[in-house]
Amino acid sequence: MNKRIEILVHTAVWAILFLLPLTFLNRGNGINVQHYLVVSMSTLLMMVVFYVDYLWLTPHYFVKRKHRLYWLFNIIMVVGLGIFLHYWMAFAPGLFSTGGIRPRRFEPDIITTLFIILRGIFNLAIAAAVATAIVLAMQWQKAETARKDAEAARTKAELSNLRSQINPHFLLNTLNNIYALTAFDAAKAQEAIQELSKMLRHILYDNQQPTVPLSNEVEFLENYIKLMRIRIPESVEITSHFSLLLPNMEVAPMIFISLVENAFKHGISPTEPSFIHIRLEADQHTITCDIRNSNHPKTASDHSGHGIGLQQVQRRLDLSYPSRYEWVRGVSDDGKTYHSQITLQL
Repeated sequence: MNKRIEILVHTAVWAILFLLPLTFLNRGNGINVQHYLVVSMSTLLMMVVFYVDYLWLTPHYFVKRKHRLYWLFNIIMVVGLGIFLHYWMAFAPGLFSTGGIRPRRFEPDIITTLFIILRGIFNLAIAAAVATAIVLAMQWQKAETARKDAEAARTKAELSNLRSQINPHFLLNTLNNIYALTAFDAAKAQEAIQELSKMLRHILYDNQQPTVPLSNEVEFLENYIKLMRIRIPESVEITSHFSLLLPNMEVAPMIFISLVENAFKHGISPTEPSFIHIRLEADQHTITCDIRNSNHPKTASDHSGHGIGLQQVQRRLDLSYPSRYEWVRGVSDDGKTYHSQITLQL
């Protein structure tokens, strides 16, 4: 709570409590000013107990688990002030009368006196309990805020770490492809390097932002597909379809590239018919990336990519779109087609 607002709330509450008895002034047999000065002592003592607990006992003893001292000081304070309040109410009227202090005409019996003292102690104990409850609630709120801030910072750091891992992972796969081209087609290798340079800006700059325009992400995917086409035989069927209702809508950067990489890694065979179909559609509320490719699993000796790409996608989805995404993936019953579809709810 803002400090200024806190002071205003405290002032308003105590002002109401102190002014409440004044509403009975000059109403038939209501209290007079002298009587008000006497009965206002009860509110004053409640205020004392409240702030002793609020500013000292609760934060310095109860919160720090020094419960015995907390209860000891509270009991001594509440009982002592409760007894004082009883005698104040009994003899204070004489202070405001001519002739000095005069005893009451009616002397209550011991049971009535005990009841009056216990009533005062109870009211003071309520003030102490309210003060402690408020302090504990504030401490809990601070702890919860600190926990949420720490969780947000941890999530941000993990996302940043995941994005930094994607860069070398992506570049490693791309450079491996370019290296393969240099062995049999230097011209295509040069073209591939030019396509790669177009993608570096997105990798080096856009990837550092929490979100990027979807149109930028699509352009990145298109450049990657062009880069892959350079080294892939023309017999491989590659189609891509991008439909964006709102091109400037925001999306987490490089969230789909691992899926496309995976399609090119497992969807192409040098001896069997191969295809890769990529479709990305977006409307006002959802983004859907659907990829289907022929399924040609790599051999156990092929460690390219090390399988970390899809794990990173899963973790980034959990962090960037918690409970707002659906990822369906798997191999067809005949084992010939792999399907992966991510739907993001915006």
